[in-house]
Amino acid sequence: MNRFSRLWGHKDFRWLFLSQTISTTGDRIVLVALALLVTERTGSTAELGLVLGVYTASHLAFVLFGGVWADRLPRHRIMLSTDLIRGCLHALLALLIVLDAITIWQLVVIEALFGAAEAFFRPAFSGLVPQTVPEELIQEANALNSLTQTIAEFAGPALATVLVLTVGTGTAFAVDAATFFVSAALLALVRPRPRGEAAPRGSLRAELRAGFEEVRSRAWVWVTIAVFSFQLLGAYAPYVVLGPTVAQERYGDAALYGWLAAAVGFGTALGSLLALRWRPRRPLVAGILLVLPFCLMLSGYALGIPLALALVAGATTGVGVALFSVWWQTALAERIPPGALSRVTSYDYLGSLALMPIGYVVVGALADELGATEVMAAGGLLAASVLLLGLLPRETRELESVSRRP
Repeated sequence: MNRFSRLWGHKDFRWLFLSQTISTTGDRIVLVALALLVTERTGSTAELGLVLGVYTASHLAFVLFGGVWADRLPRHRIMLSTDLIRGCLHALLALLIVLDAITIWQLVVIEALFGAAEAFFRPAFSGLVPQTVPEELIQEANALNSLTQTIAEFAGPALATVLVLTVGTGTAFAVDAATFFVSAALLALVRPRPRGEAAPRGSLRAELRAGFEEVRSRAWVWVTIAVFSFQLLGAYAPYVVLGPTVAQERYGDAALYGWLAAAVGFGTALGSLLALRWRPRRPLVAGILLVLPFCLMLSGYALGIPLALALVAGATTGVGVALFSVWWQTALAERIPPGALSRVTSYDYLGSLALMPIGYVVVGALADELGATEVMAAGGLLAASVLLLGLLPRETRELESVSRRP
């Protein structure tokens, strides 16, 4: 509570935090409302996959450009602009639904534009957070934002279900649009502090190359991005795609996967709270070792360990995942030049997300051939092995938390 009150005393962070709490909840409403909308209109999972695929492809296509512009322009202005764009897009979608005039191609276009706008928003947000608090509170700010995202992942789908079942899908999208307009109004109040020197301006290609050089020149950055790209492919993709199937095969009820997901979510919230206080001397070493149990938990779950043990393991691994995320974001904010932080973050997003669509397809295909439990068990072990490679660079092993230094 002491750390929370210190953060809350900085009004720029307060406005930023409130804006993201509101808009993130709206984002989670959309995930459920979108699935229910397509299912209600067409009953086709292929068309739902098309909409989500186009959104993801658009996001990945523009995220590097989003990083460049977030390092060029005031980041809170970029976030405000993208909030207004996303609010207008989903307000239009809500109107089309209410008028019963929505078609699948309209939905695809709207979500493609939405994904492009979000690609500019995310790098700007990562670069803006350190500008709203003193240097010694960057980790606490990242931890509190992580906690908000975790809570929204629980509250958003529940709220979406209530809205769709009571007042309709159109209203759910209208609520989401309203959250972006409120978020934009709060962002207009943010006055971020200057931090570091402005990045030198050049051509788009030159600035992309300069951002890549910031990543390439630091082994602790590019190696960590690389191993976590594979960790998402080898562990997270089987967790999402095969979780219900494994629950059915090993525990006799596919719905029990929901309990495991809830346990991981609970652990993630707890880990975000712990990150408000815990500052290990070597954060990347501690973070990588704490993510390792998630991979091993998947193998145990696939082999049919007692459900109670699987739930405890899920909660424990959620703690580790949240702690790594906060420590990683803090390490980037502390050590990357502020004028390049958004570009480095955009390369991080691209590296983390680029393999996910491939992973979903490959994991599903392998499970059809080899079996879901076999693929999940092997994926967890392989992901754990690759994750340990993240400790090979000396820079990673010796990187210390800046805030712990005298």
